[in-house]
Amino acid sequence: MSQQVFTERDIEKQSASSYNPVQTHVGHGKSKLASANPLGLLAFGQALYFLSLFEFAPRGVTTTNIVVGNMIWMGGVAQFIAGVIDFCAGNAFGATVFCAYGAFNLAYSTIFVPGSGILAAYSDKTTGIPREDFSQAVALFVWSWFIITVIFTIGACQANYVLFGLLCTADVTLILLAAGHMTLDERLLKASGVFGLIAAAISFYAAAAYLYVDGVTPFTLPLFPIRKDRIV
Repeated sequence: MSQQVFTERDIEKQSASSYNPVQTHVGHGKSKLASANPLGLLAFGQALYFLSLFEFAPRGVTTTNIVVGNMIWMGGVAQFIAGVIDFCAGNAFGATVFCAYGAFNLAYSTIFVPGSGILAAYSDKTTGIPREDFSQAVALFVWSWFIITVIFTIGACQANYVLFGLLCTADVTLILLAAGHMTLDERLLKASGVFGLIAAAISFYAAAAYLYVDGVTPFTLPLFPIRKDRIV
């Protein structure tokens, strides 16, 4: 039977953890897996940033097809992978959030994939232009995700102010987006884009806070925990 050898550095870490049971910006529990938070939050933020940006026709670009591939791979697949990692690490909250939003991005982007036939089902057979009921259908889809986001927001209310603020901003984004599609009001859609960009910025900050640990950078970023005994 082999004997495990502890270095002086290991003993120092174990001693520190015994006095401070809550370790900020570390992996979850006893899992050897790396934290999935940086990947999940970057995927969430980048997909939301890119989608929200096109509410304002940046650089005169009005064709938004380029968003679809990004939402499938970064917002969808990458974020879903982060959720699976969190499942393996025993972090139910992170796993549920990342897998859910990964699925959201995959579902939303599939609407605009020609082979899916979803957009075609709501388009005029002669002109190919989406009918008015398409916007209503999208609104119903977004409202369902608003409900899910509210559930996540309540779950994060004792985690830290950054994640809680991120989800609160996402709530407002979804409300404005759904209302904009229901009323066909461009002002509401642009307002959703503004809050989407704010949520993306918060997500980028949170991702950096979880990534800049263990000596990766000469500084760390605070997440402002609400409860000291809660790790998310």
